[in-house]
Amino acid sequence: MYWTLELASKLEDAPWPATKDELIDYAMRSGAPLEVLENLQEIEDEGDVYYSIEDIWPDYPSKDDFLWNEDEY
Repeated sequence: MYWTLELASKLEDAPWPATKDELIDYAMRSGAPLEVLENLQEIEDEGDVYYSIEDIWPDYPSKDDFLWNEDEY
């Protein structure tokens, strides 16, 4: 399983919180790339509920990771 910013961004609008099956369903309905579906299917499912992409991919960068000052623009 591998994630990139482009792949993870396909789940930004997912209906959080969601289970693995709900995320797979969302990815299929939204036309996400096959890699997103494969990554979601590789998650070990123990009935967990995921509250954000960070629960699936802990290294997902947050807004704080970017050095962008919104007040300047």
